[in-house]
Amino acid sequence: MNFKYLSVLCFLVVAFSCKKNEEQSDVTFDKPNDSLEIKTKDISKIKYTDYILDSRTEDVTINWNAYKQLQDVIKNIKKADLSFFHNNTKEIKELINNLKQTIPSNVNSPSILARISALETKILKLESLSNLSTTTKDELLTNIKEFLIAFSNLNLQMNKKTENDNIIIEKP
Repeated sequence: MNFKYLSVLCFLVVAFSCKKNEEQSDVTFDKPNDSLEIKTKDISKIKYTDYILDSRTEDVTINWNAYKQLQDVIKNIKKADLSFFHNNTKEIKELINNLKQTIPSNVNSPSILARISALETKILKLESLSNLSTTTKDELLTNIKEFLIAFSNLNLQMNKKTENDNIIIEKP
C-alpha cells in the first residue's frame, strides 16, 4: 500500500513541475518578438563613414536618374523604411541594371563598376533578408550597415575619379 501512495505522490510532483516550466517558456517567446522592429534610432546608431558627393561629382551625376533613385532608397532606409525591399524584386533588379547601363561617361571606369557590383550584392542580400520571417534584428541591422557602407564607397570612388580627372599634369 505504501508503494501506491509513493507512486501517486511522484506522479503529482512531476505533473506540477512540468506545468511551471511550460508557463515560463511562453514568457520567453513573447519578449523577442516585440523588439524585432527596426527604428530610426537603431539606424542612427550604426557607425560608418558616410561619404557624400563633392560639387564636381554632383555636376557629373546630375542627370543620372538611377543614382537619384538609389539616393531616395538610402534616405528611406535611414528613416527605417524598408518598404522598397518587401516583395519588390523586379524593381530592384531594374534599378541595378539602370545603374550599370546609364553611368555617365565622366565617372564610368572599372573601379566604379566594381563598386556598383558590390552594391548590387548588398542590395540583393538586404532584400532577401528583409523578406525572411526568421531574420533577427541584429542580422538586418548588420546588412543595412553593409549596404550603407557599399553606397558610401561608391560615392568615394566617384569623388576620386572626378578628382583625378581634374588634375592637370604639366609635362616638361
